[in-house]
Amino acid sequence: MCGIAGWYRRGGKPVPQAALAAACDRMRHRGPDDAGYLTDGDFGFGMRRLSIIDVAGGHQPIFSPDSRHAIVFNGEIFNHPELRRELEGSYVFQTDHSDTETILAAYLRWGDDAWSRLEGMYAVAIWDKLDKSLVLARDPIGIKPLFVTEQNGGIAFASEITALRALPDHVFEIDPDGVDDFFCFGHSLPPRTIFKAVRPLEPGRLLRIGAKGTAEVRRFWQPRIQVRTGVSEADWVEETRARVLDTVGKHMLSDVPVGAFLSGGVDSSAVAAAMARTSRTNFKAFTIGFPGSPRDETDPAARIARHLGIEHVVLPMQPQDAAEVLPAVQAAFDEPSAATSAVPLWYLSRTAAEHVKVVLCGEGGDEVFLGYNRQRWAQRMARWKPLIEAVGAGGLVGTLPELPWRKWNYGRQLARQFVEGARLGDGYERFFAAVSITTPAIRERIYDPDFFRSQQTRDTFERRASDHFPLVHRPALSDLEEFELGDLTVHLPASLCQRLDRSSMAHSLEARVPFLSHRFVEWALTIPADLKLKGSTGKHVLRRAVEPWLPQGALSQRKIGFQLPFADWFMGGFSDFAREAWRSSGLDSLGLLDPRGIEQLFDEQRRGAADHGRILYAIAMFSCWWAQQRAEPSRSPFPRKREPRFSNEARTKTAGPPLARR
Repeated sequence: MCGIAGWYRRGGKPVPQAALAAACDRMRHRGPDDAGYLTDGDFGFGMRRLSIIDVAGGHQPIFSPDSRHAIVFNGEIFNHPELRRELEGSYVFQTDHSDTETILAAYLRWGDDAWSRLEGMYAVAIWDKLDKSLVLARDPIGIKPLFVTEQNGGIAFASEITALRALPDHVFEIDPDGVDDFFCFGHSLPPRTIFKAVRPLEPGRLLRIGAKGTAEVRRFWQPRIQVRTGVSEADWVEETRARVLDTVGKHMLSDVPVGAFLSGGVDSSAVAAAMARTSRTNFKAFTIGFPGSPRDETDPAARIARHLGIEHVVLPMQPQDAAEVLPAVQAAFDEPSAATSAVPLWYLSRTAAEHVKVVLCGEGGDEVFLGYNRQRWAQRMARWKPLIEAVGAGGLVGTLPELPWRKWNYGRQLARQFVEGARLGDGYERFFAAVSITTPAIRERIYDPDFFRSQQTRDTFERRASDHFPLVHRPALSDLEEFELGDLTVHLPASLCQRLDRSSMAHSLEARVPFLSHRFVEWALTIPADLKLKGSTGKHVLRRAVEPWLPQGALSQRKIGFQLPFADWFMGGFSDFAREAWRSSGLDSLGLLDPRGIEQLFDEQRRGAADHGRILYAIAMFSCWWAQQRAEPSRSPFPRKREPRFSNEARTKTAGPPLARR
């Protein structure tokens, strides 16, 4: 696991190695064990390494035997031993068992067909010294990040945006559309980031650029729902059991100790149980606890750990702990992030990193096996749509008054959301509605009026759905399958994968996700939806597959996962911290938010008139992010109504040496 960064300046302007070192040093947390750089005239790249596989011999960059090609790589390739054996007859390997060199050999043998052969998580850069061409590739699901900025005729890339901002002659301005994305969904949506000049290389894509011309981006993989018929439920259960064991076994490939995150839910329990059945050594499982909260899963997780015979480490977390750590959590992200699990994941990663370098996680199980509550509610919305439209239930629900009872007001809020969701056109629109953290009515209250008007058109769920899933390319799918594709192609890379990567790598911890191997995802998309979501039970086939491995009744409890108890916490001191973060941030200098509307949300949350926990948490995180931007010496506050512009120019002019083995 590493952090990589590079700059193809083009036009004959040399790339200073000092600039690469400055960029990579901003990602030292991603790779504290090693560093390496290459400069070749107007191109250069580098890396910071967390040594997991081939600890002694995996130094990067790695070069081809003729020194023409060089590679830096962030991630792990779990089928690289098989690929290496296949390639040995045509490639002279120089390392013992480095998966980085296996990628280079595969690319030189199979070209762009190599990318879909790799099973794992990766962001790769390959430089061709002779052709002066650069190739970037990102794994099919988007587990590992890779960001790109094209400025001044050149192109730069990095695992984190913070590394790009260390490069000289680059300017970064806030994108108002990215800000709107954040307050709609709690994060920016690809192909945007919070900065105008920066975009992610999207999952399953490769980028190629030479000395002249523009960058070419091509998609080499995308998920397709192709259901297999004629298979009994019993056979599906057996096949699921075998597939889980296989993907977990592959993800345990490591030359250092491996642990597991264990929440007590189906996904993490399945991964931990499969590890116990495939591992030759004992391992540790790590659980976050919320003492006194109904969201606490310490006891069921401990019961599973005892049953599996694994060591169990529990980290209790209180509201005041979250408030104290909130700025540190946000600092781990390049962009503002309102991912609700980021705080406990960050906390748990810090504890796990004291024991191991690698953990396996259950992320992805909800997406591929239909385990989210929002998927069940979307299915119900589609079923109730004809009746709701026939009787005009929307008008009736809209007349329900606010009462001095917290549960009534929360129920009224949910009823309105259900009716609005049922009225939407298809599963894609319901997906965007379900992952939204605000409604248009809330955004109208918290946005500056001019900003709200500028975003109204692009914020409709119909527009969001058509932008990400163009009508001319949509396959014939059910509403539920459309919703599933939304989770896989939008939510996973934009939210889940980002929060797991940043929370873990902030502590130099590699987090692996066996359910998100693209081969496993391809297989899971052949399972009929009614075997995933059976009645009101999600992940039915996965539950049946792993039940024999776990204590009796372990999978019957209500799903919780790594989530903060927002509604409860915001009724107490945590709300005071969030409010102070907002008031002291200087966000009014952006000219995008209305302070009066935000203060009203805090007041309504305090008296129980509505549950605004998600958006108030988002405001707190955005406030922390903005305060951190203002605190950097090279930046200063920007006046209200003026679009802010971030500029940071490094002063190093040291030229780097030519291409050579390092």
